[in-house]
Amino acid sequence: MTHRIVIVGGGAGGLELATRLGDTLGKRGRAEITLVDRDWTHLWKPLLHQVAAGSMDLDDHELDYLAQARWHHFTFRLGAMDGLDRQRKLIDVAPTLDENGNEIVPRRRFPYDTLVICVGSTANDFGTPGVREHAISLDTSEEAERFHRGLIHALVRANTQADPVRPGQLCVAIIGAGATGVELAAELHNTTREVTAFGLDRVNPERDIRIVVIEAGERILPAVPPRLSQSATELLRSLGVEVRTGERVVEVSAESVHTAAGGVIPSELVVWAAGIKAPDFLRDLDGLETNRINQLVIRPTLQTTRDDDIFALGDCAACPWPGHPQPVPPRAQAAHQQAFTLVKTLARRLEGKTPLEYRYRDFGSLVSLGEYSTVGSLMGALVGGALFIEGHFARLMYKSLYKMHLHALHGFFRVALDTLARLITRRSAPRVKLH
Repeated sequence: MTHRIVIVGGGAGGLELATRLGDTLGKRGRAEITLVDRDWTHLWKPLLHQVAAGSMDLDDHELDYLAQARWHHFTFRLGAMDGLDRQRKLIDVAPTLDENGNEIVPRRRFPYDTLVICVGSTANDFGTPGVREHAISLDTSEEAERFHRGLIHALVRANTQADPVRPGQLCVAIIGAGATGVELAAELHNTTREVTAFGLDRVNPERDIRIVVIEAGERILPAVPPRLSQSATELLRSLGVEVRTGERVVEVSAESVHTAAGGVIPSELVVWAAGIKAPDFLRDLDGLETNRINQLVIRPTLQTTRDDDIFALGDCAACPWPGHPQPVPPRAQAAHQQAFTLVKTLARRLEGKTPLEYRYRDFGSLVSLGEYSTVGSLMGALVGGALFIEGHFARLMYKSLYKMHLHALHGFFRVALDTLARLITRRSAPRVKLH
């Protein structure tokens, strides 16, 4: 009987793994590769801030799972995993409904011989009152598009109303100053000015639009060295972005953000980017070990601690990082590396060989500040310390990360042709999405 490999989650790591396994094991008939995801399409998650700001059109960059499956010899199944039977080796997949509540796909169960869980992460609101009702978390492309529509509607409403712009009406409060929050703030500074230039002459960006970044810690971008954090802070402030550190948000209402120190920031557009956790359904998933943020605890082989037939990778996995008190950080580069290791491990598994151990290689961090700059530390693990980079070279390296992801999915020639086509199209279309 053909070995059945089921991959749950089509994010960066999951889709790269399904593609590589399909091109090797699936194409040769050595294994049946099945990818299960709740969405029809894939978008590289680090791009979501650009979708939210309007500097990227989702339709131009999302990838259809069905098409990728056909081209790369694996099977795609639509649905969200919500249960597991380890004894019978079955996963439960919830029914899929349309926007009107009509059932598209019924509840199903899929058998596996090897299961790989890579369902990513979601926002962690830490139980803060009002976040779920009044803030948007950029976890999915739908949420990013919803924020963008809300922003455009707010700008158009302000341009057509008889009354002056009220406090908070065009204020974007971004709670959390990690990479997502900082990148969104810089991107919004540019795109809001681009949008108002297209006929919204009653909105003055310098006077009416306000962008505030609120961080509970002592500095923004805590994952990068202090020098780069300071550089990013100075650049944001030079753009007119308000940076507030050492302020913990305790409540979000429909019209304002409240901090622990008693501060009130009027804002009708709020983005929550203050922390992550793994999806709630992973907690006590048929006895698998999880940590306090629902991540599956795994060994260096990427196998879960209580089941050798179940692997996990990416943001939903707590992978040991030798020499560090914390597990491997939830970054796209980690998911890419883990997928590359698992391709080899699963091929060895079919031959009865022991799995390979994964070792995280930290190639540094890069944070894009829109059209203005990029800052980061590059290849720290290779040079024995951080190599600080900024400006155009850093921006080029940042863009290359996405190209590496596309190369893993499509190969060199298609990526090269696609890049050329986008360069030509970009010269004949608006640089910002206007609706």
